[in-house]
Amino acid sequence: MPVNLHVRNVDDELIVRLKRRTARHGRSAEAEHRKILAQAQAQSRESAPEFEDLAADLRRLLQGRRHTPAEDLMREGRDER
Repeated sequence: MPVNLHVRNVDDELIVRLKRRTARHGRSAEAEHRKILAQAQAQSRESAPEFEDLAADLRRLLQGRRHTPAEDLMREGRDER
C-alpha cells in the first residue's frame, strides 16, 4: 500500500543538490526521492551482519571457556519444579 512521506525543515543546500541530481538523472523529484530511499534501504540490508557471521563471532568470544550444556540447564530447571 503506497504511503506519502513528508519531510520538514530540509536544508536549502540539500534541496539545491537534490534538484541538480534530479535534472542529471532526468527523473521527477518524486521518482528521484523514491530511488534514493530504495537505494538506502538496499544498502542497509547489505550491510546487516549475517547470522552465520554473528554466530562465528560468538563462538570465538566463548572459545576456551567452560559452559554448561543447554540440556543440563533445561533438566535442572525442570527438576526444580
